[in-house]
Amino acid sequence: MSGGMLVECPLLVPLDKKKTVYDGFISVQEKDFRLRITLPSDHQLKQAKLHCCWQLKRILKGYEHVVKQRLHHSSDLVSFILELRTILEVALKGQPGCQTIPPPQYYSQLLTEIESLGWDKLLFIDTDFRTLKLRADDSSGRMHNITVQLKSKYPLEAPECSADLPVPLVITWSPQSTLAHIHSQFLLLAEALAEFWAVLDELDEHTWVLEPEKPTRAESMRRIAIGNNVSIKVEIDPRHPKMLPECCLLGAEHMVTPLRNKLNANMHLWPDFSFCLRNPDCSVLQNMRDVMEIEFPSPATHEKSSFSAECGICYSYRLDSAIPDQVCNDPRCGQPFHQACLYEWLRGLPTSRQSFNVVFGECPYCSKPITVKMALPKL
Repeated sequence: MSGGMLVECPLLVPLDKKKTVYDGFISVQEKDFRLRITLPSDHQLKQAKLHCCWQLKRILKGYEHVVKQRLHHSSDLVSFILELRTILEVALKGQPGCQTIPPPQYYSQLLTEIESLGWDKLLFIDTDFRTLKLRADDSSGRMHNITVQLKSKYPLEAPECSADLPVPLVITWSPQSTLAHIHSQFLLLAEALAEFWAVLDELDEHTWVLEPEKPTRAESMRRIAIGNNVSIKVEIDPRHPKMLPECCLLGAEHMVTPLRNKLNANMHLWPDFSFCLRNPDCSVLQNMRDVMEIEFPSPATHEKSSFSAECGICYSYRLDSAIPDQVCNDPRCGQPFHQACLYEWLRGLPTSRQSFNVVFGECPYCSKPITVKMALPKL
């Protein structure tokens, strides 16, 4: 065993003639960790004890039971050292602080690139000089953030880039590329999306957006208030923002039906409306007004509280970011509910019945017939 120990772990040596106490270092990924192993007089590992330095304890946190099992079941000390090294290699992969430190050229090149790009473009850099956040202002004055995750072999390895965009951020990369290349490629994509963001900015400014509550630059959907418990969900195509957005009217049937009839009638009159706007010289919002023959409530004319009716079951407006979107169809009631609340309420009533994913029951307020689909979990 002594020969094997000398080969596998030359820095771990016996301190006594009986070789019952070993002290020294175990080397993994070019790092040395101090440890001591105490053996009983018969050298059986079942009664052996392992003492580690604090760095080794921190790395092996969560692996203690595995180490103890291998220590007590290994045939000899050499076998245990080999298994301990394997465990350490696995554990080190999950230790960010134990990653290989890049060469000095990595840091000097990175600082040169930041200097060339401009320090005003750097919003954040972590202590490892691996994660950066860059600022990019498009021609319309919108400020964007680009998160850049650098690899140890940068720039030979392409960095991972992400940003608040409705389309994937694909960066063309070569070993000669720099942070300036990332910045410029992002700005080209941002300019291509300028019209898309302009459409959404107009909707956000001139209508009451019910969902999302705080839209990001990546979100292309808006649920816009039309009236009390009546709204329209629109989906803007990032690549073709001037096309008619996908529309879905939400609310009580007696309120939604007239709007849906107008929409269908106008689409019949302009069959190409699904591909382009009725009037290309007007904005998407104005075309929606013309086609539906309505005026959308705006922050200048209405209070948002007029359209923020609470759920009739949980008495809250937002429930896990969802707003009440199920409405009793009886004109004298019109009480809104969260889909999840109404589904759970109806499921608990003995008079309700279910067919596939739809539950049929009675409105909790007016007892008129009401239906709701099963609330699907969010992915």
